[in-house]
Amino acid sequence: MSALNQPHFQDPIKAREWLEALLWPSGAICPHCGTVSKDHYALNGKGHRPGLWMCRDCREQFTVTVGTVFERSKVKLNVWLQAVFLICSSKKGISSHQLHRTLGVTYKTAWFMSHRIREAMHNTRGGLLGGGGSIVEADETYYGNIRKPVSVAGRRVGGGAHKHKILSLVSREGETRSFAVANVSRDALLPILREHVAKDSTLYTDTASQYKYMPKGMVNKHAMVNHSIGEYARSDIHSNTVESYFGILKRGLYGTYQHVSEAHLQRYINEFDFRFTNRTSQGVTDAQRTSTALKQIVGKRLTYRRTSARSQDQA
Repeated sequence: MSALNQPHFQDPIKAREWLEALLWPSGAICPHCGTVSKDHYALNGKGHRPGLWMCRDCREQFTVTVGTVFERSKVKLNVWLQAVFLICSSKKGISSHQLHRTLGVTYKTAWFMSHRIREAMHNTRGGLLGGGGSIVEADETYYGNIRKPVSVAGRRVGGGAHKHKILSLVSREGETRSFAVANVSRDALLPILREHVAKDSTLYTDTASQYKYMPKGMVNKHAMVNHSIGEYARSDIHSNTVESYFGILKRGLYGTYQHVSEAHLQRYINEFDFRFTNRTSQGVTDAQRTSTALKQIVGKRLTYRRTSARSQDQA
């Protein structure tokens, strides 16, 4: 059976029941008072819409989508689940135009759905990468254009100053975190490394100047590979994992989305971080990746007011 032929992708009622089972394994959770109880009860009368529950404690009514990125959406829940599956299973992303054609919704709706789903994909677990001597790779890359490059006598100058800058941290244990940054100077990158990498980690980078002379005690061990002399790996010392991530990220940004504005870049990066963290080589299937994203929809509601900027993905 094709994945999208499953009942919860085809029927709104089955979709609601499936989502309730996924988000409420220990009983319904009231989004108003936060209580988890099997004593909350469904309102099944003719005057109530399907999926409506009553909280035993605060006496407020709720559904499984209240307080989530799906709240108050007029799009059928099974269509939402289809959209989540398509985005989670598309290695290089899927454009809003493609979603609009595939799902049969308007382009505006598809664009807004995409951003809501990206918000759900954003990792809010916190904690530090690495630890216990495990390896974290760090590297930066450039994407697109913020402004026209400066040229002198027909030659481009200024390196990547005119481009968007992205710093990525990839733990070899799985998790990836990336950040759209204003610049890739030492002063800009070191605070991010301090905030996200455990001190007892092993950090591998290239020999870019911002990584040289790492402050004492910042990490347990720091080693570099020198690309300028053709060195890309020395035993297990390399940054090939993060560079392979950049390959997927750039093919998606350039090939699928074509142009992403600075205002929305971080949310698109979060999407690629999520898929790379939960990638197939880590033993994660498309269905498992979709379930993981759906478990993160709570407490991340977006409104049109916050995402009213013109769409930037043109494919």
